[in-house]
Amino acid sequence: MQTIFLQAASGGGVLPQVLMFGAIILVFYFFMIRPQQKKARDQKKFREELVKGMNVVTIGGLHGKLLAIEDDTIVVEVDKGVRLTFDKSSISMEATVKVN
Repeated sequence: MQTIFLQAASGGGVLPQVLMFGAIILVFYFFMIRPQQKKARDQKKFREELVKGMNVVTIGGLHGKLLAIEDDTIVVEVDKGVRLTFDKSSISMEATVKVN
């Protein structure tokens, strides 16, 4: 490892610099870009699989039950008789129902 740094310091050429730059790009791809793409793909799949009656949580933290699902909007019942309309992209995850 020490010889690599010594070669780079002594003007060993462009190849070590290109290899180091390529390694940095690979690290960014596998540790930052790829997981973010997977997360976005999973969120999209979850939103496509929404069904009436599911308990969900919005991005803002509001818990409720899905009453109606349209193309881009959903209706969530947060309390008896209180219905709110949200954009479909504002649903974050499925809520777990706590039984007392």
